[in-house]
Amino acid sequence: MIRNHIKQLSGNNKLGDHMNVNNLINEKSPYLLQHAYNPVYWYTWKDNALKKAKDEDRLIFLSIGYSTCHWCHVMEKESFEDDEVAYVLNDHFISIKVDREERPDIDSIYMKACQRLTGSGGWPLNVILTPDKKPIYAFTYLPKNRRAGFSGLIEVLTKISELWKEDKENIIKRANDFSSILENKVGNVVSIGKETIEKAISSYKRLYDESYGGFGHLPKFPSPHNLTFLLNNYYISDDKELLEMVEHTLKSMYRGGIFDHIGFGFSRYSVDEKWLVPHFEKMLYDNALLVIAYLEAYKITKNPLYKRVIKSIFIYIDRDMTSEEGAFYSAEDADSEGEEGKFYLFERDEIYRILEKEAPIICELYNVTQAGNFEGKNILNLINSDINNSLSDNQRMKLFDFRENRKRPHKDKKILTSWNGLMISAFASAGRVFLEDTYTKIAEKAVEFVLCNLIEDDRLLARHIDGESSYLGYLDDYAFLVDSLIELYQSTFNIKYIKKAYEINKLMIDLFYDNELGAFYLTGNDSEELIYRPKEGYDGAMPSGNSIAIRNIIRLARIYQDESLIQYAEGTIDYFSSEIKSYETGYSAMLSSYQMILNSTKEVVITGDKKKMKEVLVYLRGKHMPFTSVILKDEESIKEFKFLENYKNKNEDFTIYICENYSCKEPITSLEELKRHFNE
Repeated sequence: MIRNHIKQLSGNNKLGDHMNVNNLINEKSPYLLQHAYNPVYWYTWKDNALKKAKDEDRLIFLSIGYSTCHWCHVMEKESFEDDEVAYVLNDHFISIKVDREERPDIDSIYMKACQRLTGSGGWPLNVILTPDKKPIYAFTYLPKNRRAGFSGLIEVLTKISELWKEDKENIIKRANDFSSILENKVGNVVSIGKETIEKAISSYKRLYDESYGGFGHLPKFPSPHNLTFLLNNYYISDDKELLEMVEHTLKSMYRGGIFDHIGFGFSRYSVDEKWLVPHFEKMLYDNALLVIAYLEAYKITKNPLYKRVIKSIFIYIDRDMTSEEGAFYSAEDADSEGEEGKFYLFERDEIYRILEKEAPIICELYNVTQAGNFEGKNILNLINSDINNSLSDNQRMKLFDFRENRKRPHKDKKILTSWNGLMISAFASAGRVFLEDTYTKIAEKAVEFVLCNLIEDDRLLARHIDGESSYLGYLDDYAFLVDSLIELYQSTFNIKYIKKAYEINKLMIDLFYDNELGAFYLTGNDSEELIYRPKEGYDGAMPSGNSIAIRNIIRLARIYQDESLIQYAEGTIDYFSSEIKSYETGYSAMLSSYQMILNSTKEVVITGDKKKMKEVLVYLRGKHMPFTSVILKDEESIKEFKFLENYKNKNEDFTIYICENYSCKEPITSLEELKRHFNE
């Protein structure tokens, strides 16, 4: 059954007269299985392949990608399914395939090498290594043969294999020299402060696209942590321009084709400045982070549009991206039937057949034309329409049902601990703000799956698929899961979640923190030894594990009144300080976490009758308070937080203590008093 599926994915590739099955056939990764019938004799990144390269003194051809990667599919079809390419690789190289989502450590090291060697990166990531795993050449997509003056894959492979025979010593020397500069070396610790934050804000204002929102030039990525950074600063400064920038960006993304107006959810990025033409793949992490950005904006503005967008994302996640056990799948492909976006596009005549009399209005609303806006077909969008208009549920479902009869894009059903952590945080936070128990329960079910299936001998694991959990967890797995547990505590006040967050956070520090130089490694001290141990601070499509770890540590330090934790947050900031100073907009999530140190956090402690404090909790949950945690005093919390014994109820209903820097203001005993405290 599995083999038939792989044959359909990869084609009946033959080398000579026999069906070729390589080492990937026994793997669980959908990406590796897609290549299992390539005539290239692929290995996985395991000791036998690495040993074979050394024993036979052969170069390693390392190819890294993921199962929903469009250009990975293109390169496979053009090159890795090709007999001529296979002969070159099989004769001269040990060819290794890696799923970047299973091995972000390998991807991190060799992506950095590619960026240093070529000035850019991306996937498929192809790197040629010496037998001792040191990079000598890197590239992303290449066609099989020379095209438009650029070298083709066969030409590159042939030339490098010849150089290896003719000038091996020089190649090894250069590889050693290059590898020595790749490793993260701590720069000078520089002073960063409010002026660094202000410089970042100025940069975002300069990069801001006033026409369509977002920052910089195409392609445009959502990068929601940039938006939450700006909202945090709006909270501090009341700079209305920041809120306007965020709101315009959120509305523009929703208007565009990057948002799926029929089936919901956001695509990974837009190839144009208008957010019209998406790269059609949908990633779990983008949708989780976008929920948080829309939710923060909703708390400030109470704009019902943002609530509608969040609910639509959750419809998509619950319907298409949730396993029977309640965990979340990783991604959906851009391609179906070999064409990018085919599943999502509509011809004008199709809409007329489906909606009949309603079609003219819908076509005008969603900018649908006979000529189309993407390769002769239409991406539905609201770019030129009133944002408050949309399809009725009945109209949308007619189009949705029609689309569902098409061949669906491939779904990557890997359950990644890190990305699940992000989506759990999203559901937990939205459940709290919208008072939707359903969302909270979805978050609780998902976190229980992770805690039951992705921990072995107190060690978090990174990936679960087909009943198998594997790969020692990385920093992101720990940091994002801890964040989700803190959010669940904030939503439920169930003490087990904050206890688990504190416990896993301690394990994270023990496994990943560099006590000599500061900051957290991507891999644990029990992980495989690679050419160096990477540290990631840059906030790209996702916030880095270091950025979220800082935030978690500060929140837990304040909630537990454990000042010993703060050194790890400060040490991480110090480690990355010179990088932050040189490129502030690349570290927006880390700067958001740093602001919790600069501005100090607040803790709101509530004690008293739970039923009578309900209105207070509703009020607090709907407020935008990015640097505030709420602690509920009850019998269970007193056992965990001994200091709560000092917080007494001053009347028969409830009492609220607002504390900062371990000092509390006068107790508040009514909702009206609380609102006055917040100048309302």
